Amino acid sequence: MKILTGNSNRPLAEAISAYVNLPLTQANVRRFADMEVFVEILENMRGEDVFVIQSTCYPANDNVMELLVTLDALHRASARRVTAVMPYYGYARQDRKSGPRTPISAKLLANLMTSAGADRVLTLDLHAGQIQGFFDIPTDNLFAAPVFTQDIQQNYGEDNLVIVSPDVGGVVRARGIAKRLGAELAIIDKRRERAGQSEVMHIIGEVKGRKCILVDDIVDSAGTLCNAARALKDGGATSVAAYVTHGVLSGGAVARVSSSPLEELVITDSIPATEAVRVAHNIRQISIAPLLGEAMLRIRDDHSVSSLFESAPAPA
Repeated sequence: MKILTGNSNRPLAEAISAYVNLPLTQANVRRFADMEVFVEILENMRGEDVFVIQSTCYPANDNVMELLVTLDALHRASARRVTAVMPYYGYARQDRKSGPRTPISAKLLANLMTSAGADRVLTLDLHAGQIQGFFDIPTDNLFAAPVFTQDIQQNYGEDNLVIVSPDVGGVVRARGIAKRLGAELAIIDKRRERAGQSEVMHIIGEVKGRKCILVDDIVDSAGTLCNAARALKDGGATSVAAYVTHGVLSGGAVARVSSSPLEELVITDSIPATEAVRVAHNIRQISIAPLLGEAMLRIRDDHSVSSLFESAPAPA
């Protein structure tokens, strides 16, 4: 077994390496003067079971190209099996035609990875589950729910909790965590009554006098999340926190979260934290390295990955 990483999220790769007790493979992943990606693997790969850790987060296109070139290098180096470990699958929000003459970029990325030499994919909380069907190779989609559940229990207990989905599309995810915690479920129904008017948020469920935990897969601009937090506070919630797997947090998102009613926003390290995230008073990052590391070991040994969600490893 070998573990290789690009430049997208080296701290997470090092944490996974420590969990599985295996050093990272020596490699040069660099740029030519014109910013072309060049990869040189400095160890023998012939016959090895190789895991390439690479989040396709900002700068997304650079990180995608690093992954593709690395997969090609491993394929040509006669690796026995190459698994692309993508803690954050970029382009996942482009999973369907959103209008005439628009691409399905999530499918395009799947095709590119397969053509580059990936034999299987390991990822975390895909934005849309059907993306697994875009691949003609085995694809494991892990869930951060067990890690979130443990952290919620440690920091918020299980009494008087309501798990809240910030939109109708995230109900299945929120319901899964609510079931684990034995908590009730609420849903934010947002709609724009007419053009030029701000969104009106209706709360489906009882939140008055309760501790509310918002759950989602991606936080980008944080507008929806912060608006949902305000609606919950207006609805009588005693406190509002949010647990989101992928902290994209682009533009002014961090400032928006800092000035919002959110007690805290908890994100995973699927995307490396920026300096703004690290110094924000109400943003906390927890590690999914043990979850990914355990899944990688099970893939190597041909053991069940789905059983991880019956008993997940504790977050680091």
